Order: sequence, then C-alpha cells, then structure tokens
Amino acid sequence: MSIIVHFEPPSMSAAQYNEIIGLLEEAGASNFAGRTYHFCYGSDERLFVTDVYDSPESFEEFGRILMPILQKFGFDPGEPKIYEIKNSII
Repeated sequence: MSIIVHFEPPSMSAAQYNEIIGLLEEAGASNFAGRTYHFCYGSDERLFVTDVYDSPESFEEFGRILMPILQKFGFDPGEPKIYEIKNSII
C-alpha cells in the first residue's frame, strides 16, 4: 500500500532544507528506493515537504536514516500527516 507523507515544519528555510538534502546525500539516502516521489515547496523562508512511499515500512526505514540527521542540529519536522493513496493518475 503506497502512502503520502506530508510535513509542515514550524519553520524550515531553503538553507536548512539544502543542508538536510546534503546530509542525506552523504548518507547515501537522497534517492531512497522506497520513496517514489519527493516534493518540497513554499517560500524560501517556509518550506513544506510531501513524499510518496511504496509502503509504510519504507517510510519507517527512511525515518531511521532521516531522524538522526534532523536531530544533529535540533530540527523539528513537526508531526507528519500520513494518508493511504487510493488512486493516482499520471
């Protein structure tokens, strides 16, 4: 079952986002296999992230890589909103 995971951090700047992406690249997880889509959007001062995962287990596995990176510099991603995907038209 594919899922959408949406994050609305209290604050995330473009600089913070770029740093997180850089650390994910260093960890070899920037193109994580179970994450099929990644979207980052908003203003340079306030960004949001929405990802699509092929399963809840893939999201949990990616979280084991991502959370220590976020904790390194005290970044609060906020509570994710998780939804089962019912349909997709591309």
